[in-house]
Amino acid sequence: MKFFVDTADTKEIADLADTGLLDGVTTNPSLIAKSGRNFLEVVKEICALTDGPVSAEVVAPDFDGMLREAEIVRKLAPNVCVKLPLTMDGLKACKRLTNEGTMVNVTLCFSANQALLAAKAGATFISPFVGRHDDTGQDGMDLIEDIRLIYDNYDFTTQILVASIRHPIHILQSARIGADVITAPPAVLKGLAKHPLTDKGLELFLADWAKTGQTIA
Repeated sequence: MKFFVDTADTKEIADLADTGLLDGVTTNPSLIAKSGRNFLEVVKEICALTDGPVSAEVVAPDFDGMLREAEIVRKLAPNVCVKLPLTMDGLKACKRLTNEGTMVNVTLCFSANQALLAAKAGATFISPFVGRHDDTGQDGMDLIEDIRLIYDNYDFTTQILVASIRHPIHILQSARIGADVITAPPAVLKGLAKHPLTDKGLELFLADWAKTGQTIA
């Protein structure tokens, strides 16, 4: 399973890229606004930090506007993935851009039927939002299971990119189901490495080593 980080913070991205575990980046208008930076500048900088796909979202609500903005965005770097909303205009734009060889991430997916439409439109990635499903009292992972089943039934090549991840359990469940990609905030990704028994074991090892009076030099 691929790990994408969901942020526009270039320092966080660079730090995660140094681990060798980062496969790509997702952004959205809210994350760009939080960064306080120019959209085009920050996307271009992010693209230089990773060889993987970098999702950059258009904001026009109509087909023609989406294509105009996508034309600007996809010129920023070869690893830009144009992010489109799951609307009829978004699906139409997805089909056009995919046919032209541009990676497309169809976002704001909340049903398996929507995911089916995105795959039919040729999306590179579909982004179902599990956390927001959980917020409404539903189980967001049920949606991932349904999409996985449907895509496998018809050998769709669209990759399931699990989004709106809130905690490490979402990532574990996504891996069990067989999602292709997860995208999560930096804190959640870093949290995967944490375990109280790891901390305790390291503390004991270091204490025993100190008793030897040795150094590694």
